[in-house]
Amino acid sequence: MSTGYQIKDQEALYFLTFQVVDWVDIFTRKVYKDILIDSFKYCMENKEFQIFAYVIMSNHVHLIANSSKGVLSDTIRDLKKFTSRKIIESIKEIHESRKNWILNRFKYNAAHCKGNKNYQLWTHENHAMLLYSNEFIRQKIEYIHNNPVRAGIVEKAEDYIYSSARNYASLDAPIDIPVLVLQWYTYK
Repeated sequence: MSTGYQIKDQEALYFLTFQVVDWVDIFTRKVYKDILIDSFKYCMENKEFQIFAYVIMSNHVHLIANSSKGVLSDTIRDLKKFTSRKIIESIKEIHESRKNWILNRFKYNAAHCKGNKNYQLWTHENHAMLLYSNEFIRQKIEYIHNNPVRAGIVEKAEDYIYSSARNYASLDAPIDIPVLVLQWYTYK
């Protein structure tokens, strides 16, 4: 198992990336994005999960988050387990034109993963990067918010619905999150 990108300080602030196995574009459908949004809300309200920036792309999610309880790894594990189960249930229930292909990809990945019996939606990594300075935090917020712009989905970051760029632009957003106000400094 890799020792890089692990959550070692459970109370610290992290830049996190959750990736869908095989880069399957699952979050092209609103229903699946909404499952993730509802799960974020639940964890924020019930598990003291704090999200300060996020973006949901078609096959991955970026967050800046921490846990005020100091159990960030547990919260992430529970979040990924729950969203995986709910999204797979939804794939089976709704009219999903790619149903067989998606479920086969998830089943294939589960078969090649110890301890996973049926389907695997998320990779096991969280690509956790400890955020240790205001400049690094600022850089990651900008990276998160500009992800849909770089992908050519929108021209302005705040136009992408499933991103905290809307919160930072004081627009309506799917999740109410605290906007980080970082101490600015001038270069000499």
